[in-house]
Amino acid sequence: MDNRFENLLHLIQMQSLKEGINHTLIPSVNIFKSSNTTQTLQTIYEPSLFIIIQGKKLVTINNQTIEYDSSSYLISSSFLPVSGKITQASENKPFLSLQIIFNLKQIFETIEQFSIKAKKTSHTKLAISSYNITENLLDATSRLVNLLKNPEDINALSDLYLKEILYRLLISNNNTELKQLAFAEGNAYKVYQTILYINDNLFDLIFIEDLAKSVNMSISSFHKHFKTITSVSPLKYIKIQRLQKAKSLMVSENMDITGASFSVGYQSPSQFSREYTSYFGISPSLDIKNIKQQWIKY
Repeated sequence: MDNRFENLLHLIQMQSLKEGINHTLIPSVNIFKSSNTTQTLQTIYEPSLFIIIQGKKLVTINNQTIEYDSSSYLISSSFLPVSGKITQASENKPFLSLQIIFNLKQIFETIEQFSIKAKKTSHTKLAISSYNITENLLDATSRLVNLLKNPEDINALSDLYLKEILYRLLISNNNTELKQLAFAEGNAYKVYQTILYINDNLFDLIFIEDLAKSVNMSISSFHKHFKTITSVSPLKYIKIQRLQKAKSLMVSENMDITGASFSVGYQSPSQFSREYTSYFGISPSLDIKNIKQQWIKY
């Protein structure tokens, strides 16, 4: 194992990790742990860099499947509905991965601060991909995660190290997933703005025509570029986000199915249950029961 990975593994193992997502003292850094391989699970990725320290994972979006491990990284430059499963993990060597979260403002600031030249394009592509990890990216990541040993330095240095990571991503591997967001008049940027609006107004009545008009796009062009970037239509994206939010309410706030369905905008709990089962592949009652039983196990 590379010395950099040994350092990262040591830092992560020093944390008191529970199964699943672990938030750290660094706001942009989460650690995920799983002591077992998993079945396919649906989730929403936010703009993030994912680096596996130990184990392997399979991610599927639309008809594209990406398998990656510690030799590569995954980059998601938007909020994306994906399916994923951990394919290599054990009690002795649990799956461990880092999630480093970023936003559009930080991308723009990095481009300006480091005078990065990105070719303007009207084309859009799926906002997720995997690339071979580089030594420079691994070094920059180590500097950020090392702040966990010196929490008093986090406020002063975490943003600086995060921009260094974004810089490494922007100048390597032709990372169009990030570069396509670099132009305020570009289609990718416009779609990203509507995604932020949807996420902030998820439970309101949202009209696709209004979204397209708000970013000066025709409805057909908006649909086309939205689906290219996210792999789903705007309406399906809204539905998936609402289902994910309802699941979160039932798990974290012990809300019942009826309450959760009404909270996210459904008028019929039976319709909600049908759509939940169709998307997650399991009924909401059984899904939540299984999740809570897993919590008790660990």
